[in-house]
Amino acid sequence: MTDKVIENNQVTIMGEVISDFSYSHEIFGEGFYMVDVRVQRLSESFDIIPIMVSERLLDVNADYKGMFISVSGQFRSYNRHEERKNRLVLSVFAREVEFVDEVEESARTNQIYLDGFICKEPIYRKTPLGREIADLLLAVNRPYGKSDYIPCICWGRNARYANNFKVGERCAIWGRIQSREYMKKLDEENVEKRVAFEVSVSKLELFEEA
Repeated sequence: MTDKVIENNQVTIMGEVISDFSYSHEIFGEGFYMVDVRVQRLSESFDIIPIMVSERLLDVNADYKGMFISVSGQFRSYNRHEERKNRLVLSVFAREVEFVDEVEESARTNQIYLDGFICKEPIYRKTPLGREIADLLLAVNRPYGKSDYIPCICWGRNARYANNFKVGERCAIWGRIQSREYMKKLDEENVEKRVAFEVSVSKLELFEEA
C-alpha cells in the first residue's frame, strides 16, 4: 500500500547546494532540516528549490555549499499558520541523496510526476501578449489519510485542455518544479519579497473513469 502511494509523487532534482542546513522539525526523534539547491533551467535562468532532508541521510552540520547533489523524493506541502491565515509551504522531501562531481548539460535535472485529483476549479487566463495559462491545484494522496496540495501551471494547448477539468477528476502530470519571486503586500505601507513554488506542466492527461 505504502509503495503504491509513493509512486504517485516522484521528483528528481540535480543542482548546486547554496545554503547551510536550517532546522525544520522533529518526528519520533528524527530531525528534519531544510537546504536550498539551485537548479539550472534550459535557459540562462535557474530555480532555487528547498529540500527537506532527514539528519539520518546526511551530516546536517557539514558545509556542502558549492557541491552538486542529486535528490530523489516527493513534492510535499503543509499549511503554516501566519498572519491569521494559513500559507501553503512547499518543499522536496528527500528519500535518497547523493553527491555528483558535476551536472552534465544533458542531465535531466528537474523532473516531477504527479498522480492526483483536481481540488479547485481551473483558472484560465491570457497574458497581455496573448499567451494562454491555466492554474490547477492537485491533491496528491499520501499514506495515513494525508494529502499534498500542489499548485500547477499549464501553458498554451495544455492550458486549453486543463480549463475543462472538473473538481474531483483524477489527473496525471509531468513537468518540473519552478520557483517564482513575487511581492506580497502586508499592509498599506509594507511589501515583502517572497518565493512561490509550482509545477510547470509539460504533459498532462485525465484518467478514464473505471
